[in-house]
Amino acid sequence: KTMVLSGLALALALALPSVALENGLARTPPMGWMSWERFRCNVDCQADPRNCISEQLFFEMADRLAEDGWRELGYEYINIDDCWSAKQRDVAGQLVPDPKRFPSGIKALADYVHARGLKLGIYGDLGIFTCGGYPGTMLEHVKQDAQTFAAWGVDMLKLDGCYSSAEEQAKGYPEMARALNATGQPIVYSCSWPAYQGGLPPKVNYTILAEVCNLWRNYDDIQDSWDSVLSIVDWFFTNQDVLQPAAGPGHWNDPDMLIIGNFGLSYEQSRSQMALWTVMAAPLLMSTDLRTISPSAKEILQNRLMIQINQDPLGIQGRRIVKEKSHIEVFLRPLSQAASALVFFSRRTDMPFRYTTSLAKLHYPEDAVYEVQDVYIGKIIRPLKTADNFSVLINPSGVVMWYLRPMALLVQPWHVDRQQAPSKGFHPALL
Repeated sequence: KTMVLSGLALALALALPSVALENGLARTPPMGWMSWERFRCNVDCQADPRNCISEQLFFEMADRLAEDGWRELGYEYINIDDCWSAKQRDVAGQLVPDPKRFPSGIKALADYVHARGLKLGIYGDLGIFTCGGYPGTMLEHVKQDAQTFAAWGVDMLKLDGCYSSAEEQAKGYPEMARALNATGQPIVYSCSWPAYQGGLPPKVNYTILAEVCNLWRNYDDIQDSWDSVLSIVDWFFTNQDVLQPAAGPGHWNDPDMLIIGNFGLSYEQSRSQMALWTVMAAPLLMSTDLRTISPSAKEILQNRLMIQINQDPLGIQGRRIVKEKSHIEVFLRPLSQAASALVFFSRRTDMPFRYTTSLAKLHYPEDAVYEVQDVYIGKIIRPLKTADNFSVLINPSGVVMWYLRPMALLVQPWHVDRQQAPSKGFHPALL
């Protein structure tokens, strides 16, 4: 009975005609840096001043994004996550930053970030408290908090869902979209709504969600481990028929942060996360210490061709198209100008595996010829005909990623109907 009522409340709230975000933002997946996975809710600035959630951390990360080549590649958001605020609202009911850790205030931090050609993101929670126990945004505070964030010059809001009910979420998430719109300040809106409703229909209506939010967390928080990355990949591609059509310019599925450069992933696994997030058209929000990042992690994250693929203007999310008994999987993402990206991914844990196939077996158009570029090595393999067999050598828990451009004009640009999930026999080149 409770489920029926909450579902009804959800349906009624979603039927409101004025929910559409209409902010023209996030036409490609947002890119930047976020504090949570690496720095969590570390508020002990006395014992750990370098790594605590404070304005100093965000000043330093802004400097790194601006000075170390990240900004030019598109990494433009510096996103504050939970635990930035004081433990109480002020007398006017307004959210305020912790005075010891953010003595200059959020407006000054936004000005600092903007002066470096970057944008500032902030965190809120639609509930009594944030997940870390700080003041939440209850329904009566939605409008006020939107206005506060806009006045501070915030460019993105992540709105979490701890300590709130399904009914409150069904009302509050669309309400915040309207409140952000009403401020006149362009603020990218990231929702955690579907993650709190299990991520799947009937509880989650992706058609409506795409009209309310620019991006949304569908599933569990990422942790600093390969197991966590694999669990996210498994969930996203097992449910790709539901998730893939929901993504597009202005509205993206968000599998959570990139953990490349931290402690839990090997070099091969780091390359795999980057490739799989790119093929998913995922936001590229790094959560690592940019002050100490290794050259190899930086090289993965700053791969220009990878970023070009992730930021493709068509905004079509890729799909898993092959799952072999040999524990090799193939993913395909259609791109603009009839190009495409292929990821050959090995779940093996023994030794490098030589995988042989052809573009014909991957349902590419007959009689087409492609120039192929290896995304990580940069080497161009050409020409490759659809019927030609080829082999790729894939390291354990690693990937080989290809960028394919048609050389002959026999290939028409991709045409994908977003409203209808492709069937299991998905032919990537639907002409």
